[in-house]
Amino acid sequence: MQPKAPKVSTKTHRRSRTGCFTCRLRRKKCDEGKPLCKACKHLGLSCEYKRPVWWGNVDQRKRQKETIKMLIKRTKLSEKVNQASPMSADSPPELSRSLPTSDTLSDTLARRRSLSMESGYTLDQYDIEAEDGAYPEIHHGHPHHPHHPFPPFEVDIMTEKQTYINSYGMPMRRSSTSTASYTSSLRRDSTVMSSVGFPEAFQLEAGISHHVHTENGHPAAADYNFFDFNYGQTEAVQEQIPYIPVDEHDQHLLDHFINNVLPILYPVLDLNLDGAVRRDVILPALASNECYRSCCLSIAALHLKATQGLQGEWIDSEITRHRFNTISGLCKALEKDTDHLEILEATIGMILFQCSVGTPDDDLPDIPWHQHFQAITSLVGKLDLQRFLQPLTETVHPTPSVNMTLTAWIDILGATMRGRAPHFADTYREKHLGGGQSGLRELMGCDDHVMYLISEIACLEALKHDNMLTEMELCEHIKSLGHQMDLTEPQYEEPAYPIITPTGHIDHHQLIRTTTAAFRYAARIYLCSLVPGFDCTQPQVEDLLNKLTHCLEHIPAGPDGFDKSLVWVMLIGGSVAMEGSRFRRFFDSRCALMGEDARYGSFGRMVRLLETLWERREVACENITWREVMDSENWDFLLI
Repeated sequence: MQPKAPKVSTKTHRRSRTGCFTCRLRRKKCDEGKPLCKACKHLGLSCEYKRPVWWGNVDQRKRQKETIKMLIKRTKLSEKVNQASPMSADSPPELSRSLPTSDTLSDTLARRRSLSMESGYTLDQYDIEAEDGAYPEIHHGHPHHPHHPFPPFEVDIMTEKQTYINSYGMPMRRSSTSTASYTSSLRRDSTVMSSVGFPEAFQLEAGISHHVHTENGHPAAADYNFFDFNYGQTEAVQEQIPYIPVDEHDQHLLDHFINNVLPILYPVLDLNLDGAVRRDVILPALASNECYRSCCLSIAALHLKATQGLQGEWIDSEITRHRFNTISGLCKALEKDTDHLEILEATIGMILFQCSVGTPDDDLPDIPWHQHFQAITSLVGKLDLQRFLQPLTETVHPTPSVNMTLTAWIDILGATMRGRAPHFADTYREKHLGGGQSGLRELMGCDDHVMYLISEIACLEALKHDNMLTEMELCEHIKSLGHQMDLTEPQYEEPAYPIITPTGHIDHHQLIRTTTAAFRYAARIYLCSLVPGFDCTQPQVEDLLNKLTHCLEHIPAGPDGFDKSLVWVMLIGGSVAMEGSRFRRFFDSRCALMGEDARYGSFGRMVRLLETLWERREVACENITWREVMDSENWDFLLI
């Protein structure tokens, strides 16, 4: 009897997917070395075997890919420099003498800032002088560096071809006028440049549909499509944009600004005007206004530093170099007393773009926003822009109107930040009495007349601060403004339509109505805070806060929502919110939905301010105000 043959197992063991997530993102073979694989160690990359947060989110995944690409380029460049000119360990690289450092810029700006703070900020003092050798030479309007910190892009990174799903389950929005597919590999011509798709997996077919729907009398809604990451897709949205002159080593910053910063600047304005301002104002200014372009490049570098967690002198140098180029360019233009509109565009950009990027811990030298605004008020007077304060439409070239409307936005809400009267308060008062519009509704979603009344409340607070009114006079003015606020309420109860329709569209009319209501409730709270003996635990205040919270709950949340357009509203609401209140629970949930985006820009600064305020109130058991916290922390935020 022959012995039985041993059983052969028919089971097959499926090999689990291995390798670090960085190599998997790059589609490279990983040797799975611990703690770092060989590829990540050689390229100086973060080697992660535990599933990182960015892996499950298409937007974060794309940003991670950009960071890896940039780090690889820098590593390759360092290798080439070391091979071409080996240096001793004690010899500083030549690059360090051609780029500004945070220390040299800090010293220079600190001296100028102290002078301007002592004597008051004027156009004549809007000046920064570089010490010899502290900054690069300027040749034909561009920085000249003996050794460019970034060479032409040479390294390619393969990407996975698979569908990525937004971790929040929300459609990714992008205007049809955006340049999401703008890349550094484009071939430029002297007049026009067309965008092309991201490599392979990131070729997009996206945009706002121009179809308008009306359902059961419901107002027209903007139609948003999903980003389409189809396997093997080769088509991309083609769009003509102007030729934007930029040095090769700054091309990655321009790409980052257009791809990542531009879409988040004015979400309500883009929705209302279908990207007209981006198309007719921002992109042309990038192409023709060198100071504006330098401002945008510094903002792109700051956004990269904040969102990608980049550290080191090189990224700080990129921020300060372009920031200095902007300031020095503005100083030269002011000396010539020409190109006032270009100066205005760049200065407004330096204020407002900062509101979309950075973190509360930004410590690089900069000029406070309100000193920039003093220059703006002088320029507005020279250009007589008050007469351009009018509704924003797509039927006229919007540059003068947009600049004045942006100025009004900064002026009104900025005044509330500092407890002072808006500079153009008389203009807003005339507009309010005459029933005029100023484009604020289209810009940031709040009806112009509610904004005019916020201006009046700021004027009243300034009078109170300067002891210009008796308590009786103050209460009479508060009562009068409260009545004026009543007149901005709808004359009849409107149906509570949802902002996102059942078909997934954004109803921008309903968004504006709800946003206006939120600003109105916040303005009432702000007005009540001026009453002598105000106490945020009073039932009337709690009632207003609950109505504000209910209103905010109807506005789309998350990274693709509109919470970043409601920073001032949440600041005012949070300033009177007690522990355990409905608003505090709502606020925590909205921050959680925002994810990492809750840390950046004005929203992140507002979160830090409110958290500090609440903590101090609970420890001290006294009614500390948010301005007292700002003063004690030396924060100079513009929270709009």
